[in-house]
Amino acid sequence: MVYDAFLLLSFGGPEHPDDVLPFLRNVTRGRGIPDERLAEVAEHYYHFGGVSPINQQCRDLLAAIDTDFAAHDVALRTYWGNRNWRPMLADTVAQMRDDGVTSALGFATSAYGGYSSCRQYWEDIAAARAHVGPGAPAITKLRQFHDHPGFVEPHVDAVRAALTTLDPTRRGSTRLVFTAHSIPVSMADAAGPEGGRYLAQLRETAALVHARSAPDLPWDLVWQSRSGPPQVPWLEPDINDQLAALAEKDITDVVVSPIGFVSDHLEVIWDLDNEAADTARDLGIGYARAATPGTDHRFVAMVRELVEERIRPEPRRRLGTLPIWDVCPAGCCPAPPRRGAS
Repeated sequence: MVYDAFLLLSFGGPEHPDDVLPFLRNVTRGRGIPDERLAEVAEHYYHFGGVSPINQQCRDLLAAIDTDFAAHDVALRTYWGNRNWRPMLADTVAQMRDDGVTSALGFATSAYGGYSSCRQYWEDIAAARAHVGPGAPAITKLRQFHDHPGFVEPHVDAVRAALTTLDPTRRGSTRLVFTAHSIPVSMADAAGPEGGRYLAQLRETAALVHARSAPDLPWDLVWQSRSGPPQVPWLEPDINDQLAALAEKDITDVVVSPIGFVSDHLEVIWDLDNEAADTARDLGIGYARAATPGTDHRFVAMVRELVEERIRPEPRRRLGTLPIWDVCPAGCCPAPPRRGAS
């Protein structure tokens, strides 16, 4: 297959206070979440001036990818489209068509399997191409990368750096706490083998980062950013509940590593740098939050390597053992049931 473009696929975020509620309505469409609940979430964005960091992080990442592609003779035009806010994916696909692009490789800013983190991007691509109609370029999504060294190693170094900010005399009562976005239990159970592909991959990433950063410390995988109706079970424990439980076990310090994320967007800086940090302070626990890959040169190089796997016979660099594939099997990671229009 010959490709002539690269497409960065992301979640999107508001860049002005007036964008916040329309953005949140896009995110929650079909979930039956009332505007009163959206208004509560909107306050997180207003705390930062109504601007999510994620769009600028995508601009920075795409600029770094452009530079890396040029340095390694990867001759692909680059584009960027979002699921929930401008630039919307359908608009980007229309621009690609107008530019004469016929076939592109898409990279989603999510390392893991599961509906929202993987299959929904396939659906987004199909919907955008259908919206554009005749002449829409073919778009092939690159594989998941939860165990790629270019993703794991930046997290490893970030954990090591965070540990240096804590009291070394209390290392014996220090714990690593890995976090990822919670999802409904029903979605996790439907996401593939081994208790759910999303959960299995996150456990493998956590184990890989732990073994390379602080193998002497115990660790947990916990959850953050829960949303949706309270009666619907989601993956637990929440990071704040886990901190309270650790305090009861005489843990004095924690490093929180958001391995579920590729950059420090709003869910990281609000849920971890504000809410969880406040919880730790109230409990008297020393708290350090490890960074995400962002534009780390190894992560940027990883994107290129995933592209090179497709355009030439390059070996796949992996640290884990879970099965991976380029195209999801039919029926993998089905969508959760919807509760009606929001």
